[in-house]
Amino acid sequence: MPGRFFLTEPLEAVAAFLGIESDGTNEPPRLNVAPGGEVLCLAGGRLERMRWGLIPQGRTNARGRPVLEVMVNARSETVFEKSAFDGVKRCIVPVNGWYEWTGETRRKTAWAIRPEGGGLLAFAGIYDIWQGPGGLRVPQLATVTCAPSADVRDIHHRMGVILDPSDFEAWLEGEEADAKTLMRPWPDGRLVVDKADPPPG
Repeated sequence: MPGRFFLTEPLEAVAAFLGIESDGTNEPPRLNVAPGGEVLCLAGGRLERMRWGLIPQGRTNARGRPVLEVMVNARSETVFEKSAFDGVKRCIVPVNGWYEWTGETRRKTAWAIRPEGGGLLAFAGIYDIWQGPGGLRVPQLATVTCAPSADVRDIHHRMGVILDPSDFEAWLEGEEADAKTLMRPWPDGRLVVDKADPPPG
């Protein structure tokens, strides 16, 4: 969808994949990145860390109070139409893969989805800065989802929009019409689905 993902490549390799200069820093492999946690993304031409989960700006309930519902994923079909996403910018979230679960509660099977042949994937994302009480500023993002490819259709009805490196510039800087053409299932046969061993906690 993705519900959780993993990033195990060194940051130098991530920067090269995204076509930017590495800042020389590194961090340990992250095997279980969950919503609400900090994720790495390409935004504004450099690697940034943002909270995975977007609180829509200016959204209020019937009493006029702010709605603090966190959106982890945004549907490709409505991301450019919903007022909840007014003013967001586009980013790219690099991952080595993601997890999905199937089965009954307490008997679920965890699946790891990776690119065929290994390496990195690039999820399309949207982001902004949440303005909290007392001047708090929280960079936040959501990943964009679409219909699944045949590779993952049996385990989930949605998948993250995956971008080819040749599409990075169009997603980040292109017109809305150009970005819309990129929000499609990843071509069949490019992903491998295996049981996660060990399953993420």
